[in-house]
Amino acid sequence: MKKETLALSYGLTAVLLWSTVASAFKIGLDLTSVIHLLTGASFFSLLVLISVLLVRKELVSALSSLWKYRYISIKLGMLNPVLYYLILFEAYDRLPAQIAQPINYTWAIVLGLLAVPFLGRKISRWDVAGMFVAYGGVFLLSVAGKNLPGGVDGIGVVLALVSTLIWASYWLLNIKDSRPPILALFQNFLYALPVLIFIAYFNSSPLDLSYKVVASMAYIGLFEMGFTFILWQAALQTTEYTSRISSLIFLSPFVSLFIINQVLGEPLQVLTFVGLAIIILGLGLQRIGKPSPSA
Repeated sequence: MKKETLALSYGLTAVLLWSTVASAFKIGLDLTSVIHLLTGASFFSLLVLISVLLVRKELVSALSSLWKYRYISIKLGMLNPVLYYLILFEAYDRLPAQIAQPINYTWAIVLGLLAVPFLGRKISRWDVAGMFVAYGGVFLLSVAGKNLPGGVDGIGVVLALVSTLIWASYWLLNIKDSRPPILALFQNFLYALPVLIFIAYFNSSPLDLSYKVVASMAYIGLFEMGFTFILWQAALQTTEYTSRISSLIFLSPFVSLFIINQVLGEPLQVLTFVGLAIIILGLGLQRIGKPSPSA
């Protein structure tokens, strides 16, 4: 298989798997609490990362450098998975999946804005235009949600937006992280898991470890946090045209809406598609004038 074909296969598989996780979140949250779902998913994700490091014969190195990288591991681990997914799952628990999922994609807008004070990057007129357009899409999604069963929870929308701030902050901190991506994620999760277990221990919700709950935890751990991240990294490392592979991610929210409709039975609103399209347009505007790694 040609190198670029292989990269495309990795990228499309990752996008397809990521497109399923919004539905998986809702299914899991119908079965158990936010903290229990997150703790279980993080455990399974950690198992995936351990397996990969074992195959690569890098696990001993990852463990031996655990203390050396404790500060950055704890800092990043508290952001992802702890804070980010606690807030994101709570948003999904309060909102229809077709509303929460597109809002989550505005993290790239937040990333561009945070790069101004933290990286010293100048803000362009396209950044400003992209921001206004994307958040116009968020407003339309909020309107669309009023026609869905249960309506739109205002706190849920705020939480979904806050999660984008946390995820963008995590990415900015990652820029200064010199560790290999998979090793870093393993160390971050290893420090984060005891914190999640501690929070879960004091949670008032009863712990349910029925096969459906465990299956939901495993699915999210494998295909949101673990295996899919590794596939995406493989796609980016295999290709010589990073910008082309990166653009595949724009397919995910539209595929996800179809899966949400088929799996969860949420009736899709016209305004949902319009709002999502406007968010994608805003993200596209933000990219105008940005240098790409390859054409």
